[in-house]
Amino acid sequence: METFLINKIFRFFVVLLTLTGALILTYYAFQYAYPFFFAFLIALFINPAVNFLEERLNFPRGIAVIFLILIFLGLCIGVLILLVVEITNGTAYLASVVPQHFQSLVTYIQDFITSTILPIYQRILTIISSLEPSQQEAVIGNLQQIGEKMAQQGAAIIQSLLQSIPMIIKELPNYFTVLIFSFLGTFFISKDWDKISYRITSIIPSKVVTSFATVLKGLKQALAGFMKAQAILTSITAGTVLCGLLILRVDHAVTIAVITGAIDLMPYVGSGMIFIPWIIYMFLIGNYSLTVGLAILYMLVIIQRQMLEPKLLSTNIGLDPLATLISLFIGFQLFGFLGLIIGPVALVILNTLYQAGVFYEIWRFINEPKNTM
Repeated sequence: METFLINKIFRFFVVLLTLTGALILTYYAFQYAYPFFFAFLIALFINPAVNFLEERLNFPRGIAVIFLILIFLGLCIGVLILLVVEITNGTAYLASVVPQHFQSLVTYIQDFITSTILPIYQRILTIISSLEPSQQEAVIGNLQQIGEKMAQQGAAIIQSLLQSIPMIIKELPNYFTVLIFSFLGTFFISKDWDKISYRITSIIPSKVVTSFATVLKGLKQALAGFMKAQAILTSITAGTVLCGLLILRVDHAVTIAVITGAIDLMPYVGSGMIFIPWIIYMFLIGNYSLTVGLAILYMLVIIQRQMLEPKLLSTNIGLDPLATLISLFIGFQLFGFLGLIIGPVALVILNTLYQAGVFYEIWRFINEPKNTM
């Protein structure tokens, strides 16, 4: 009995050390070879299309891979060109309109300072002058400290923003290099997919290969479902914003809707980056009807996303809506906004491992010494 328990504990630590070592190895391997991880994922997704071109249309496999990569690049470049054209048109429109609105805003601020801020300031001076000298010095000292802290924080924010611009520009060659290596890796992996698969399966035990194939298939389906759910949510957001802006008779509604839909990929923050400053500005210049309309539209976008996101993710990924909602919250608490993606992905991985029977095999390996994984 004691031997069996010791053997059981030993196998548990073997599994624990193996999983820890695999996670550490994956972490460091991803840091130094992440372009090839991306290349593997791209190759995994385009492999069915490559097989179709090779088997049904008699394309040479290398030509089929190059053809699909060029199509992917063409789509990316086409979307980028459309965005640049729309942003250019929108910028030209804003360049002609913003100065007028800015002048109105400056006039509003001047009136607000004259009618509201100055009387309050004078009252504060009157109150301070009625205090004892020591109290006046304390109040003035506290006000100066608050002003200095606000100035320091504002300067720090501006400095960080200005410093990030050259850093992004400096990293552009690195991004371009990563892109080149990712597509080159995609080409060679996809071109020699069968050879690579044969070499891997000849080294790894067949049972592990079967489990890994099941897990990989489930992850592929789950990732495709996740992307589909996000595409649906983005389309719904863009469509809702477009309809709302058309009702409000806002110029360049299509451009604003497309940009809002793209930015809405960042949940809880995305659409607010467009609507919140816009609503505040409309309120300040006195356009209250548009302020109310934009506020209602923004609330509608938020409510529909919060209601649809767990349902769409659960439907397309195959997870329970409550579990999906919990994973979103836990991911947000642990990793911030990035956790809204990490949470569901981690849940998908765990669910796929469970469906593939990996946890059962591990448990059997620990509890049944005669059986091996």
